Amino acid sequence: MLYYLFNYLDQLDFPGAGMFQFVTFRSALGAVLALFIAIVIGRKIIDILQKKQIGETIRNYDLEGQYSKRGTPTMGGVIIIISIIVPILLFGKLENIYVILMIISTIWLGTLGFADDYIKVFKKDKEGLKGKFKIVAQVGLGLIVGLVMYLSPDIVTRQNTEVRVNNVIEDVRYGEKELKTTQTTIPFVKNNNFDYNSLVSFMGDFADKAVWVVFVVVVILIVTAVSNSANLTDGLDGLAGGISGIIGVALGILAYVSGNVNFSAYLNIMYIPGSEELMVFAACFIGATVGFLWYNAYPAQVFMGDTGSLTLGGIIGVFAVLIHKELLLPILCGVFFMESLSVILQVGYFKYTKKKYGEGRRIFKMTPLHHHFQKKGNDGIDALIQKPLTPLPESRIVIRFWLVTIILVVLGLATLKMR
Repeated sequence: MLYYLFNYLDQLDFPGAGMFQFVTFRSALGAVLALFIAIVIGRKIIDILQKKQIGETIRNYDLEGQYSKRGTPTMGGVIIIISIIVPILLFGKLENIYVILMIISTIWLGTLGFADDYIKVFKKDKEGLKGKFKIVAQVGLGLIVGLVMYLSPDIVTRQNTEVRVNNVIEDVRYGEKELKTTQTTIPFVKNNNFDYNSLVSFMGDFADKAVWVVFVVVVILIVTAVSNSANLTDGLDGLAGGISGIIGVALGILAYVSGNVNFSAYLNIMYIPGSEELMVFAACFIGATVGFLWYNAYPAQVFMGDTGSLTLGGIIGVFAVLIHKELLLPILCGVFFMESLSVILQVGYFKYTKKKYGEGRRIFKMTPLHHHFQKKGNDGIDALIQKPLTPLPESRIVIRFWLVTIILVVLGLATLKMR
């Protein structure tokens, strides 16, 4: 909203009003305001949650420091959501289709997570919202995002074409026409554009239509997978919030370079007009997650709950899809996917061994993966991997997972030139 006010003042030659035309300036303001809001309202929301006795129910997993968390206020993801929405409404271009989709995604998944937490806390149902309802809601959001990308005339790209001399890239040029495309950036290869059309090329004349069906399905899978992976990762103080903030930095950079034709040409990636506005949203996202860590860092004064974790993961998934960088997510979200994979492997191996030997066995001492490092090894748990034998302090696990994410983010960004 302030963007439009200062845009009007700029037309009246008001001194300094023109600064609001710069994405970088508005991104800085958004990040600072989001951080400020999270810190200020965070304290008030925590007080309200404590008065309402909205505390976390702790199950007995025999983990170090587990019972000290009992009664800690949950549903703190509300802090993150408010801290994202308010700054983006003030500093973003609200007619930008990318910003609109990100706001819808934030509110949609925030509502889903809030409903889940509400059932757990107020209805005293440990399972929360039924899994099928969560999946339906996540699939619904993926369907909305995929169809809007297909139908909206504002979501277009300009394809990058290499000009080679003696097999050396001398220049990168873009077509004059803005086109709908199902192409995406793929890491580590010279021709770094992958087109989903290649998956349905056997369909001949129907391929151009069928490819969008494939694309929408991919969007649904990504939104669902990343959202649920972030939800599984939210098990230690500051873990999911810190990782999400780090990934947000990478996505903000990718959005900015994708929306700038000069940087896009330098990196030899597709140019996406209008996507630079997503940098403002990413800045608000980063500010909100860092501000939330003020209260969520070890020892946590509040937990984000599913209200926060489902929202953070969904935002990351939708954001990556909008800038056609979804195939970088396995790298950027490596920790999220390791957490999910650990659960899948654990459950699969347990069922397999139970069927084969009559008794279920485990790969890890406990999943998701971060809990494996909290468990004591050789302590009556029949797991293939017993190390570390001594439980690691929670804060150490969190910081190491943050460091792994930083390494993966740097690697993910580097892949744009490593080909």
